[in-house]
Amino acid sequence: MKILVVDDEVDVQPLFMQRFRKEIKSGEIVFNFALSGEEAMTYLEKNHSEVILILSDINMPGMSGLELLKNIRHTYEKPPPVVMMITAYGDDENYRQSMELGADDFLTKPLDFHNLKEKLKHIEQ
Repeated sequence: MKILVVDDEVDVQPLFMQRFRKEIKSGEIVFNFALSGEEAMTYLEKNHSEVILILSDINMPGMSGLELLKNIRHTYEKPPPVVMMITAYGDDENYRQSMELGADDFLTKPLDFHNLKEKLKHIEQ
């Protein structure tokens, strides 16, 4: 399963690499990382057919995660990737907007990696 993680915090990459060490080593999961919504869209232009899941932070400079979600849903309809939004601010407005724009799930920071791994088991590849 190829997963694109979009977050402007650089410490997110080593955290995911550590928490999914076993799954990465076995080849079960491949992670790619983008530090901005713009970088994510550039990556998806070339690799959208391979990406099964996008995990995106909501609050980022430049293109926000909500704008990225809107762009993904507008641009990549078939097959649509699963998009899970992540925020440190689990407020109702971010949740409402995420769901209206077509998010498949909404997670809050700090991420519960055990919960995330359980959710990944239910995503069709």
